[in-house]
Amino acid sequence: MSAPVITIFVRHSPGCKYAGDEFRKTCNCRKHLRWTHKGKQHRQMAGTRSWAQAEEAKRNLEAQLSGKAPADGELLAEAQSLTDAIDTFLQEKRNQGVTEKVVGKYTRELARLREFCESRSIFTVKGLTRELLTRYCATWPEVYPASLTRSKVRERLRSFLRFCYEAEWLSRIPQLSKIEVDQSPTLPLSAVEYARLLDTCYATFADDPAKRVRIHALLQLMRWSGLAIRDALTLKREEIIHDATKKLFRIVTARQKTGTHVSVPVPNEVAEEILAVANGNPVYVFWSGKGLEESVTKNWAKFLARLFRDARLDGGYMKSHRLRDTFGVDLLQKGVPLEEVSKLLGHESIKTTEKHYSRWVKGRQDRLDNLVTATWDK
Repeated sequence: MSAPVITIFVRHSPGCKYAGDEFRKTCNCRKHLRWTHKGKQHRQMAGTRSWAQAEEAKRNLEAQLSGKAPADGELLAEAQSLTDAIDTFLQEKRNQGVTEKVVGKYTRELARLREFCESRSIFTVKGLTRELLTRYCATWPEVYPASLTRSKVRERLRSFLRFCYEAEWLSRIPQLSKIEVDQSPTLPLSAVEYARLLDTCYATFADDPAKRVRIHALLQLMRWSGLAIRDALTLKREEIIHDATKKLFRIVTARQKTGTHVSVPVPNEVAEEILAVANGNPVYVFWSGKGLEESVTKNWAKFLARLFRDARLDGGYMKSHRLRDTFGVDLLQKGVPLEEVSKLLGHESIKTTEKHYSRWVKGRQDRLDNLVTATWDK
């Protein structure tokens, strides 16, 4: 990749007698660098008032942008610009069908990363070192006060770094600072608790039979498919597919958070209950198609929070997520491998599944139990 032409120029201080000449070498005002890449103009402080030192900063920047080692000019692997990498990554997310809201989160957070890097004269992906990213993560508490939010920002940044690694722009994925989340984790429901939750529907929504039917069907969908609440609420009727050969129904959709494809069989009686829901919209099962998806999700989350409270069920900051946890944990406790549960949950990486569900992996616990009990005989 050939380096762009970089120009040194001067931004004069007020009252400087050379104010009309931005290329004055003898002026003691601050020096800056300017270049154009793919039709976009970039400016960067040279960090000096000396023209000679600005020339050195210019040569180092040219070496970085061209993929050359500054010391000897040896050509290294092609240096992908950070701006282009971010643009490509965002397009990949759109290609995956990720919602614009989630793409917007990636856009805002990666723009902050780019600004942080450029303020330190880092313009290429290869400059994303562990040291740099550690300093970047240290700025998060001020911007994202909640530890849970910082944890999600970290996951999105790791997704970008993994994309860069797979594109061979990075030789390895830099380690990011760990985030300790202070919210209590969500917990799965036992069979008794889930039955109580369903029964409570009748009392909680006794004055609105139509809502009661829809809430009951939503609970069944989330429990038996593992869908997150937003994915469940925006499920289309055409995504509930009847497999005549296997004589079963399956939910075939993509997670809005990640765009990951999921295909999950559900009990026939559950599928039939879901399909029987009437909401006046021929496309969606639960959503009327009016208003913003985010607003609809928040409203229904409040209904579920009320239901959980009436059923005297706590255990976690996100009540609706307990249904997703119930789906995943039930499979793991019955011996389904972690790798397969990860696919059914629509996780981008098995590391996400292991982080949240490893303690419920039956096969792993069985092996540990056998190792311990075997020592008793000795």
